[in-house]
Amino acid sequence: MIKVGIVGGTGYTGVELLRLLAQHPQVELRCITSRGEAGVAVADMFHSLRKRLSLSFVDPRSAPLDECDLVFFATPNGIAMSQTQALLDAGVRVIDLAADFRIKDIAEWEKWYGMKHAAPALVAEAVYGLPEVNREKIRQARLIANPGCYPTSVQLGFLPLVEAGLIETDHLIADVKSGVSGAGRKAELSSLFCEAGDNFKAYGVPGHRHQPEIRQGLSLVAGKPVGLTFVPHLTPMIRGIHATLYARIAREADFQAVYESRYQSEPFVDVLPFASHPDTRSVRSANLCRIAVHRPHGGDTLVILSVIDNLVKGAAGQAVQNMNIMFGFEECAGLTQIPVLP
Repeated sequence: MIKVGIVGGTGYTGVELLRLLAQHPQVELRCITSRGEAGVAVADMFHSLRKRLSLSFVDPRSAPLDECDLVFFATPNGIAMSQTQALLDAGVRVIDLAADFRIKDIAEWEKWYGMKHAAPALVAEAVYGLPEVNREKIRQARLIANPGCYPTSVQLGFLPLVEAGLIETDHLIADVKSGVSGAGRKAELSSLFCEAGDNFKAYGVPGHRHQPEIRQGLSLVAGKPVGLTFVPHLTPMIRGIHATLYARIAREADFQAVYESRYQSEPFVDVLPFASHPDTRSVRSANLCRIAVHRPHGGDTLVILSVIDNLVKGAAGQAVQNMNIMFGFEECAGLTQIPVLP
């Protein structure tokens, strides 16, 4: 049993962490912070947690975070980097669900996130928390940079082909759609029901901050820089990411077998039969990535379909998976929920 704290428990990833951790057999939730909601019972804000969680939000300045074994940061970008060192010095492990420690090139991070990095030394130490790639490093880590939602779906989709050197990596294309919860719980015009409902649009076409994260991960696997065109879209649904990925074949292989072999031991990646069409409902509320391989018209281009729940495998669920690995728990502990239908 470990003692866990959460910094920033009022956003969508925060409440998703609470949902998962409240059911975890090896976790004792000790504190959940919020500056604006300090003193409010968590279950009064999130009625889904009634009779499952008796804690109240506490102000971060008075929260006993240094008494925890692990602290999750479910905060906006720029918060964790200013508080993590003190926690590490106190012997607390940290998993950051924001982007503070994901990109190793500090200048690149500052360019995309528009602020000075407060802890560049920790960026070098942080382990990128994609278990399907870095499981052994995660076991020993003090600090985990939990991947973004778009990067999770895209990297898992391309990974087997890039690892095996089967595709041309100069011109990868990722056409990805996300539910509105990916924008967070803050009030924004683009997230209003009348704006997002019955509507569909691309955004961030000139550049999206998840692009350097995706390129970094795929380049490390490829052993050389990759070229990537990444276009995100906003869809009129709450949860889910659907990535349609395009790659030109460089070397022939049984591509379906490559995917099945690569992910056969991965508990949270499901390779569907060849030419299947996974949908976002099939992973809703579950820590799963479902993948299907297509080769349209038997041509020279592969199309890979990859779906996740952006709040689970794309955020809180993956963070809990990382926690399980870090502390030697069974990797699926607290993450065996079956997707919700309809």
